[in-house]
Amino acid sequence: MVVGGEGDEIERNFQAKVRLEPRNREEAAQRISIAFRAPQENFTIRDFELGKVLGVGSHSKVVRAKKKGSEHVYALKIMDKDFIIKENKVTCVKLERIVLDQLDHPGIVGLYFTFQDARCLYMALESCEGGELFDLISKRGRLSEIEARFYTAEVVEALEYLHGLGLIHCDIRPENLLLTADGHIKIADFGCVRPDKDSRITVPLNLLSENTQAFTGRTAYAPPEIQNSSPASPGNDLWALGCTLYHMLAGASPFKDAFELLVFQRIISRGINIPEYFSDEASDLIDKLLDIDPSRRLGAGPDGYLALKLHPFFKGIDWHNLRQGSVRKLAMEFIANKNNEPYNSTQNGSHQQSSFDRSSGSTSSSETHPHLSSLSSIDSFDSKWRDFLEPGESILMTSKLKKFRKLKSKKVQLILTDKPRLISVNANKLMEKKIVWSDNPNSINVQVVNSSHFKITTPTKVMSFEDAKQRAWQWKKTVEGLQKP
Repeated sequence: MVVGGEGDEIERNFQAKVRLEPRNREEAAQRISIAFRAPQENFTIRDFELGKVLGVGSHSKVVRAKKKGSEHVYALKIMDKDFIIKENKVTCVKLERIVLDQLDHPGIVGLYFTFQDARCLYMALESCEGGELFDLISKRGRLSEIEARFYTAEVVEALEYLHGLGLIHCDIRPENLLLTADGHIKIADFGCVRPDKDSRITVPLNLLSENTQAFTGRTAYAPPEIQNSSPASPGNDLWALGCTLYHMLAGASPFKDAFELLVFQRIISRGINIPEYFSDEASDLIDKLLDIDPSRRLGAGPDGYLALKLHPFFKGIDWHNLRQGSVRKLAMEFIANKNNEPYNSTQNGSHQQSSFDRSSGSTSSSETHPHLSSLSSIDSFDSKWRDFLEPGESILMTSKLKKFRKLKSKKVQLILTDKPRLISVNANKLMEKKIVWSDNPNSINVQVVNSSHFKITTPTKVMSFEDAKQRAWQWKKTVEGLQKP
């Protein structure tokens, strides 16, 4: 926990922004009292043993964590307060906490408790040991139609619950669909959630007036109506559902392109190529979900979700016992392989100690770069990449990327450390290649082409990368955050 000085200033600034008190007499008269089911505890990060990183978002990181003295495992979502304020994400964070607290469905991740320190907010979420559906698709190339039918049905069931409460998730995609230990799907990441005006979820009025109506999800899954700044609607999620089903069956988004502008153009023109191996039922369902008119999308019309569930693609699905049914063998094998990965029990929850080597006398990333929060200092990545580190060095960010050279591409593991260093490792041969570091942005800089593609420019070369999880902007911000002012 950071105390005093800069930490106190961040805390005061953040508390002023997250306060739920009404701003005027009119709001006070309509004030809604919220009693949270998931308590805010007085824990610190040192009360947890931290394991591997489960996911990384624009303003957060999710880490597998175990409370000391307990065998209960959580997915601990860690959010940087300073970054939340700078990027104007305060409303999104408040909405996510308030909404998750009121949801109760087997197809949605549960919230157990929250806590905070001077720099970070923490949400202890239900841990889904199977990981992301995205990883399952990536590992297998694409899923069979039987698999896709089962997973799509579980997403439909959860969306029916959310839309019945007047909530739009606004970020349905394979990365936000998690597999439980027994192979079922849960919807995660409610950072973009939008309540409609008739929502049955209790939300303070000031949050409903702070630009919470627009769609804010990923471009590749965004519906065409966002170009008109239309308010979020259930049709947004149904469009994303169609994109997700396509992704399961084809191994990629239906509107994937090298540049974000071209992605939008393909979405607006509805430029979809349906592979020949798609069944007629799958093709028809995708066609009906990707209707340009959100009110005509299957599930959004007068017959609602009944029409969607009765579509021939779902023939054989027992909607009343969906989550009691058997789980496909493919998913269970994938989950078994993931669960064989060792749990990192060496983490003691102290960010400074995890990145400090007492024998070498080197300092932690939080000391060397005080403007970086403890969020970036969690050294809990796959242990094999630590072989490329120097004593006392910690990993801040790493991803498996495609590196392009002329007409060819290869898979590399890009590693950013707190030294700071950028290391490119051939993912197949595990051969290291350092990238020359400079604190001068004119000597080394990151140029974002779109959410998936970015370039790293040094005095001697330009390297092009593709991040399948669309974290190009995060690479840019993290590299620039390490360069001395």
